[in-house]
Amino acid sequence: MEQRRVYIDHAATTPTDPRVIEAMLPYLTTFLGNPSSIYFEAREARKGLDAARRSVAEVLGARPTEIVFTSGGTESDNLALRGVAYGARRRGNHIITTAIEHHAVLHTAERLEEEGFRVTYLPVDREGFVDLEALEHALDSETTLVSVMYANNEVGTIEPIAEVARTVKAYDPHIAVHTDAVQAAGYLSLDVDALGVDLLSLAAHKIYGPKGAGVLYVRTRTPFVAQMLGGSQEKNRRAGTEDVAGAVGMATALRLAEEERATRSEHVRPLRDQLLDELPRRIPGLHITGPRDNARRVPSSVSCCFEGVEGEAVLLQLDLNGISASSGSACTTASLEPSHVLLAMGVPHDLARGSLRLTLGKDNTMEDVERVLEVLPGAVERLRALAPGRASASRR
Repeated sequence: MEQRRVYIDHAATTPTDPRVIEAMLPYLTTFLGNPSSIYFEAREARKGLDAARRSVAEVLGARPTEIVFTSGGTESDNLALRGVAYGARRRGNHIITTAIEHHAVLHTAERLEEEGFRVTYLPVDREGFVDLEALEHALDSETTLVSVMYANNEVGTIEPIAEVARTVKAYDPHIAVHTDAVQAAGYLSLDVDALGVDLLSLAAHKIYGPKGAGVLYVRTRTPFVAQMLGGSQEKNRRAGTEDVAGAVGMATALRLAEEERATRSEHVRPLRDQLLDELPRRIPGLHITGPRDNARRVPSSVSCCFEGVEGEAVLLQLDLNGISASSGSACTTASLEPSHVLLAMGVPHDLARGSLRLTLGKDNTMEDVERVLEVLPGAVERLRALAPGRASASRR
């Protein structure tokens, strides 16, 4: 019998939950109207869109009018930064973010620099935590936006977002605070008032929803200008005919993620801990990256680096053995450069090239973990044997 493949890359994407598909189907087959029109089919589509907006707002502790449906996390991050940067430009042109953000934030910040904005990139420590003292020192009279991710997509570090927001608001309550919460959904509370944030980004496909659907929460009275023009949809914040099925899928996936948050965390945590405990024991020259305290790491996330081995070669070996994993962000898999997150954390360049990310999901089992622990040590040993000089040099 052919062995079942082990999928252990849920930070990249997740399988769509059948319950989500079921909720979406009527808006793909029956309620086909444009929600901006006034006839029956359109009114039915509008009902679905409005219900989805209310559902998302309830999970976030927000108002339905503060929810903007987008095409995913990347658009939500882009829209948050650009929307506030230009919306608050009369007051200032300074943006603060961190060196370990997803490229959806970093590349947007870099583009804004080219357009005349000033950006400060905060450092992090060796575990990936943002330097709050550096944040305090970076704030000035021109600062209009601070963007710090909630949970890092590569190493799983949970940032102290509420503390970040308190620091910013104590300096100037008019400065907007944004968090990329794409990897936090389903494991951490998304209550926007408890977090103290003004903007929050989500993606459906990270929580067993459809690809191509996302949310940007925008607190009322946050300075904001639309970046996609052409219509008055989403209260003039994002033009274009709404993807009703995608919005319903996003809302359903988010509601299920919130309802099952404790159960999902309790399921993946022992699997993660087994990997974190056993991998260093079974593989010499393996370094766990991210928080030392597992309570400060997303319960599904394992990140490590190997001495003397390229991460891409490890991935190929795992794939040949029926295991799907990642060497970092799925959005940079084709890059030959080591992770910017690991480099910002002080991981040496050569070691960072041997990174591996294992992210668990609600359907993984302890048998999956044991399969990884069975395959990975031999794969690393074989790869090192192919380049003994390089491996021995990396251990000196």
